Amino acid sequence: MTSPTRRAQVWGTGLIGGSIGLALRRQGWHVTGRDRDEDRAGRAVALGALDATGVDEGASITFIATPVSTVADLARDALARGGVVTDVGSVKKPIVDAVNSAHFVGGHPMAGSEQEGVDGAEADLFEGATWVLTPTDQTDSDAFMTVRSVVSSLGANVVALPPERHDALVALVSHVPHLTAASLMGLAAERAEESSALLRLAAGGFRDMTRIAAGHPGIWPDICVENRDAIVDALDSLLAALGDVRSVVAGADRDGLLRILERARAARVNLPSRAVQAEALAELRVPVPDRPGVIAEVTTLAGELAVNIYDLEIAHSTEGDRGVLVLVVDAAAADLFRGALLARNFRVSVTRLGA
Repeated sequence: MTSPTRRAQVWGTGLIGGSIGLALRRQGWHVTGRDRDEDRAGRAVALGALDATGVDEGASITFIATPVSTVADLARDALARGGVVTDVGSVKKPIVDAVNSAHFVGGHPMAGSEQEGVDGAEADLFEGATWVLTPTDQTDSDAFMTVRSVVSSLGANVVALPPERHDALVALVSHVPHLTAASLMGLAAERAEESSALLRLAAGGFRDMTRIAAGHPGIWPDICVENRDAIVDALDSLLAALGDVRSVVAGADRDGLLRILERARAARVNLPSRAVQAEALAELRVPVPDRPGVIAEVTTLAGELAVNIYDLEIAHSTEGDRGVLVLVVDAAAADLFRGALLARNFRVSVTRLGA
């Protein structure tokens, strides 16, 4: 007897939505999609990112891959049809607050490409990438588990963070870098009008730093409006840091400049690489009340501690209102995570799997 086909929907068939469709279909899912541009949705079918266009009332999960200003309305529409819903927007708190559903799990894959549209979509775009999920106290545990399982199957490393924490961090590591690259590129373009040789002199460092300025500009006004407070805070910090560098350079302070550069180099060298696989793992078993909120509390704690959760399941009790949360993490991080859980009054048992 064959197992029933898993069914998913992707609403928005650009680069990210198309890549999700390709990755899901490679995993054996039947994927239906829709797009405000019917030709683009048709193109997604032709490229193999979708099985069909339209709405699938039997889909168990829907991915909303549209501009952030449109996500909340579409998510509510999808939720009314049943199933679990997630999104891929790079701003989370306004969307999560607006949707306000236990069966919506905010998401943000930290992946992209210089390619645009569904023609640039790749089935392996998410391999080794970080995919942030933002559960809240209201999130249904089974809904979170469903989204996490599907996202992990696409090759992504899942990190859970509170929505507001996600927005503050992404402002610093994604939104402000894009605005900085755009500003630097704009300055170079203005100077190029004065000297035709300027852009010909643009070497590796300039090209590396401004590469992201080539990304699609259409998504950024929505992002900057929805996350403006966090972006302004990060811009203020950047301006202050640039002011410090300016003072050091203006004062010909060699030692001060060297300290700034050495600190930056050390931080850059220690950035985590993609797809780091643990050689030794530990299993943590955490008895938890079987209620919304507990998944968010435990997984977002792991995210704040930079503890990578390789696997996660919840064993529901057949009687009562308790279950056991089973998490697999790096053995090296197990004691740190256990201590933090104990501090929050969870009981934790640890088993070293690699021993």
